[in-house]
Amino acid sequence: MKTDVVIVGAGPAGIFTAMELIRKGSKKKIIMVEKGVAVEKRRCPKTKTKECVNCKPYCHITTGFSGAGAFSDGKLSLSYEVGGDLPTLIGENQAQELIDYADKIYLEFGADEKVEGVGNFDEVKEIRKRAIQAGLKLVDCPIRHMGTEKAQDIYYRIEQYLLENGVELLFGYECDNVILDGDKCLGIVAHKGLENIEILAGETVIATGRRGAEWLEKICAENAIAHQPGTVDIGVRVECRNEVMENVNKVLYESKLIGYPKPFKNKVRTFCQNPGGFVSQENYDDDLAVVNGHSFKDMKSNNTNLAILCSHNFSYPFNQPIAYAQKVGELTNMLGAGHILVQRFGDILDGKRTWEKELAQSNVRPTLTDAVAGDITAAMPYRSMMNIINFIQAVDHVVPGFASTETLLYSPELKFYSNRIKMDKDLNTNIAGLHCLGDSSGWTRGLMMASIMGVLMGRKIVEWEED
Repeated sequence: MKTDVVIVGAGPAGIFTAMELIRKGSKKKIIMVEKGVAVEKRRCPKTKTKECVNCKPYCHITTGFSGAGAFSDGKLSLSYEVGGDLPTLIGENQAQELIDYADKIYLEFGADEKVEGVGNFDEVKEIRKRAIQAGLKLVDCPIRHMGTEKAQDIYYRIEQYLLENGVELLFGYECDNVILDGDKCLGIVAHKGLENIEILAGETVIATGRRGAEWLEKICAENAIAHQPGTVDIGVRVECRNEVMENVNKVLYESKLIGYPKPFKNKVRTFCQNPGGFVSQENYDDDLAVVNGHSFKDMKSNNTNLAILCSHNFSYPFNQPIAYAQKVGELTNMLGAGHILVQRFGDILDGKRTWEKELAQSNVRPTLTDAVAGDITAAMPYRSMMNIINFIQAVDHVVPGFASTETLLYSPELKFYSNRIKMDKDLNTNIAGLHCLGDSSGWTRGLMMASIMGVLMGRKIVEWEED
């Protein structure tokens, strides 16, 4: 099988690569290879079973057209300051211009025109003052919230647009490796069941998302693709009553706070805030269960949830940060008998586990109903746990009540994007014809930044075509 461009992974980075090629009038033939199914066929049985059934061969929440985007809360961060380190590679001005451009595309396909977190200058100023007093930095980023259910509709329209414009979508095919001739990439090898195929291409784009980070790390090691271990985030999903977060939810919608708490001073940050949202479970390879959060446009809960993530960077001789985070997750899963663990913050401070009876008596009722009450500190590394505890207590100065006894902490929340691919500003790796995009590349974090990396990739391919 031959094509001009082969894209591995149908998440936002891969999608926007193909879309920009179309919008720029490229005549190149495009094939997208996706391990999962079309977005309209993605189903999570938990909506009926009320508990995770650990779908095989992959989790439908993380895998399929649009990647984790279809079942996420669908928030688009509209500032270059949020979403990873791509601006350090391509420049802040270009990153912001690309965000504005990609945002218009999302609007074309049905995203809500309302932007959260804008205006309210005096209220933001007061929140920022309290953050500074607590030793935290507030990043007030405008947010376009698609919503979990609306995001699926938007990505379905995008999927149909790609099909109507000649993009060939190969669903159910898993990429095994890249095909190299010296320091040049010739394409990929993939399989579907017992069927094995080779796809030869002039340009090969790997965009496998956070779920594909470990796979890409292995591919890089096997094929001498220049990369370096980057950051891995280990943390918890925090849930409290909407009343506690009411002012911040109204003024900012998503409060992005960053701190470096003593004694270790690792970077700790809030991420993916979901007012009236629901805590959820995702499953990765080897039955690893991790926690996440969703926020729907129409269906609301009594709680707000958000992630608190502690960043870890490792140096010589250790170079397996993804494996390290997985071990933390596996140990936590073991304690929860394969389920997500949940614990009250007050119980952590008291040095005791949480019991189901205590959850039933609390003001904060878990929205992840099959989470198991227990002791997350028995699995969380001491350095991470102390950073998280001290950060929560700092946030309490900004949001009074955040560090209350009944605040819930779910574990593990892990973000796998530690494999930083070495690329130039034109997104070229040290292997000619090979490009790595999105969260698996280590350069982006989240829907919007992955999307603009795809836009840039599409434009570069068009430039090379014209040359």
